[in-house]
Amino acid sequence: MVFVGIDVAKDKHDCFIINSEGEVLKDVFTIENSKQGFELLLQSINTCTGVGEKIKVGLEATGHYNYNLLGFLLDNGLPTYVINPLHTNLYRKSLSLRKTKTDRVDAKTIASMLMSDVSLKPYTNIAYHSSELKSLTRYRFDKVKERAKLKSSISRLVNILFPELEKLVPTLHMVSIYALLNEFPSAKHIAEAHLTKLTNLLSSASKGRYNRDKAILIRNAAKNSIGVFMPAKALELKHTICLIQELTKEIDEIEFAIKNIMDVINSPIPTIKGLGQDTSAMIIAEIGDFNNFDSPDKILAFAGLSPSTYQSGQLNNCYAHMEKRGSRYLRYAFFNATKSVCNWNPVFAEYLDKKRSEGKHYNVAISHAAKKLVRLIFAMQKSGQSYRLN
Repeated sequence: MVFVGIDVAKDKHDCFIINSEGEVLKDVFTIENSKQGFELLLQSINTCTGVGEKIKVGLEATGHYNYNLLGFLLDNGLPTYVINPLHTNLYRKSLSLRKTKTDRVDAKTIASMLMSDVSLKPYTNIAYHSSELKSLTRYRFDKVKERAKLKSSISRLVNILFPELEKLVPTLHMVSIYALLNEFPSAKHIAEAHLTKLTNLLSSASKGRYNRDKAILIRNAAKNSIGVFMPAKALELKHTICLIQELTKEIDEIEFAIKNIMDVINSPIPTIKGLGQDTSAMIIAEIGDFNNFDSPDKILAFAGLSPSTYQSGQLNNCYAHMEKRGSRYLRYAFFNATKSVCNWNPVFAEYLDKKRSEGKHYNVAISHAAKKLVRLIFAMQKSGQSYRLN
């Protein structure tokens, strides 16, 4: 067996090749992050590999820097192992008490990990090609987060310019209200607006939901408003609304692309009542190949949802905190999915109530329900069967 350790960086990669006897076949050498560099690495591996010898290539999960090299290795049929940097760090510390970390040392550490066979599983084509879905779901996550901040700004600005408006509508974040504020961004503007124009605008934007009576109600409130007329804030409000509308268009486009990929994947996970398509997509994208996990507990640990363990002498886990390591996106997806499923799925709602009746805090009860959801998702993905509510 030949083991290849690669420390990935932005412009170059350090590589180290060793065999199962511990013999160094090629000491640490550096390749450029280019096609020529990749070809040099492949040539070096082939030179060091005898007839019938198997190959294992390992590299750390370093965000987007390893993506191109990983694709090259998989396309050339090399079994590749993507290792969590936390795992590499702990393994390196176990080898020496000295605090030594360099690119050369990391390349040797990765090769040593492969040789020691520490229950690593190869990165598959399924996981590699699902990276497109991961990119989309993370991109959507960032856009939705950005939009949420802008919506908070809308509430702040309306509270300055026309605070009474919030009590007259179910929510400020409606198409009709955005259309109103985009045209009349303050109480003063609304108070001076022609009633017919105001009525037509509200009726058109709300598709007939708001009529003349609503326009009169809003205009009367504007005339008696305590809102301050600040042209600078009014301009900021108009621009913020435009940004939200543009972000909403982008999010819709991203969600359409996610739907197309999910249709191809045809996973049974979205059939769980209360679990939406976008959250399901994030879960599938972050986990990747479910075959890399032997049990639901491994997925919980990967998401950082498993409790930490500390035992020393007579001290044994006074309070087991959640590890919160691994993918924060997966952890976020599981928690939000669990809350939604507990609202819409009677089985999970009953389970949550049971945990709450045992005196557990809401967040602790949700974490128990999340574990139950992970077990369900794991079983469904393995069997390929849709969810059935008994």
